[in-house]
Amino acid sequence: TNMCPQSHNLNGGDWNDLEMKCRTWAKRYGYIYIICGPVFHNDRPSRTIGKNKVWVPDGFYKVVMCDVDEPKTIGFYYDNEDGHRPMSEYVRTVDDIEEMTGLDFFSGLNDDLEKKAEAKADLREW
Repeated sequence: TNMCPQSHNLNGGDWNDLEMKCRTWAKRYGYIYIICGPVFHNDRPSRTIGKNKVWVPDGFYKVVMCDVDEPKTIGFYYDNEDGHRPMSEYVRTVDDIEEMTGLDFFSGLNDDLEKKAEAKADLREW
């Protein structure tokens, strides 16, 4: 599903800005790979909403890869709260997002390429 409880201002603001930027990148490069999802921090009690007690994520991640020519990746992490900040403040390496989520993204890449691409995140290169 593509549904998680998300702050209304995040969804219509900074997260939406990132989604529009990803569309721009997809048009520029012809295609990109995007993976996104919720983050629940183990060091905090989880919030719930509604009679069914749906868990509310602490934040959201998005990782993006372009493998036109040499692979490049970038990650983003957004706390699930209102606010408006420059996109550059949300940038993380894919390695950072992997550590945060326990997931292994882009594991189909050659190990050397994966290590190099996932360790770097520079918004200016996109």
